[in-house]
Amino acid sequence: MITTVKLRSSATCPSHSRADISVRDLHMAIDEPTERGGTNAGPTPTDTALAALIGCTNVIGHKCAKSLGIDIGQLKIDIACDFDRRGVTLAQEIDVPFVSIVQTVTADGPASAAELQAVATEVDKYCPLSKLFVAAGTNVETTWKKA
Repeated sequence: MITTVKLRSSATCPSHSRADISVRDLHMAIDEPTERGGTNAGPTPTDTALAALIGCTNVIGHKCAKSLGIDIGQLKIDIACDFDRRGVTLAQEIDVPFVSIVQTVTADGPASAAELQAVATEVDKYCPLSKLFVAAGTNVETTWKKA
């Protein structure tokens, strides 16, 4: 069984703020808003990191639910993040720029609150993006609830 794969992406960077990124056969832009000198062609790098956590929570959440035989239905996921901007403004080196992330996962399926907690426990074990933030020192607080 293959346990490690190589993930690849590349980008051309036409300006100081914009990166036009290719991943497999997909293309996307990461950019800064116009008020920070960008062209607003896509989310910022920090917004993209939070969006990746949402995507990962969704994918791993559904995998874990399926393995547990729990119907979670569709998810709505909201994130609020306290972000220390001193690093990105070059004011000061910051060890933990994403200070805290509060993630709320709302499931519209028939799963009970106890079943959603079982899924949440499994997601904490397997979601690579959540593990990345936690290992970096971010306080990640995720709540799963019924719609």
